[in-house]
Amino acid sequence: MSDSIILKTDKLTKTYKSGNRTIMVLDNVSFTVEKGTALAILGPSGSGKTTLLALCAGLDRPSSGSVSLKGIQLGLLNEDELADVRNKYTGFVFQTFQLIPSLTALENVGVPAEICGTPYVKDHAMELLDHVGLGDRMHHYPLQLSGGEQQRVAIARAFINRPQILFADEPTGNLDHETGEKIINLLFELNAVAGTTLILVTHDPDLTQYVPRNIQLKGGVITSEITNNNKVTKPNLKRQGLP
Repeated sequence: MSDSIILKTDKLTKTYKSGNRTIMVLDNVSFTVEKGTALAILGPSGSGKTTLLALCAGLDRPSSGSVSLKGIQLGLLNEDELADVRNKYTGFVFQTFQLIPSLTALENVGVPAEICGTPYVKDHAMELLDHVGLGDRMHHYPLQLSGGEQQRVAIARAFINRPQILFADEPTGNLDHETGEKIINLLFELNAVAGTTLILVTHDPDLTQYVPRNIQLKGGVITSEITNNNKVTKPNLKRQGLP
């Protein structure tokens, strides 16, 4: 795999058993992402986009096919090794914030770095919270913060280990339009400063204006790809092993 490629999926397939039925969630999905770029994965509910994100991040395992992150074949790793890769290279922002209620904003931001034994965690966490506009709220607990403020804490936390690739799953899904727009601007601002690769899952087509490359999923299959010149290209479905 080229040194410029940070993420590669090859014929990625995910199925689930439901009684006597096999449910196909993803069907032979293949794409690559270059370092320092941004990719949006779009699609309606049930299209497989969150499952795809989980597979790319090593949070789930495919039924067949492979994922390479930083040239590492995730399917060859055990759970401890997967956790090490995630801690070293990735950051996450979720729709539901996933803050620990008993910890302050500052403590929440520092959790991933504490796990990795990173030095000067508190200083870096304070810098990040100040950058996201919460320098005066760092000792507040999640329940004392608004939804937008909680998501800003989650974004600061995602950058605490200086990730090389950031996975964001519907980061504005629980926010009103105005707050969501501010969060997206903040996310892309931090991402540009850090030079991080961004993989963004969303059902909101308005967010594509921020992203130079968009993949559309439907029924677990890539149906189209839009690049920054607004040219829509249809993938070669036969090449992906589809009829």
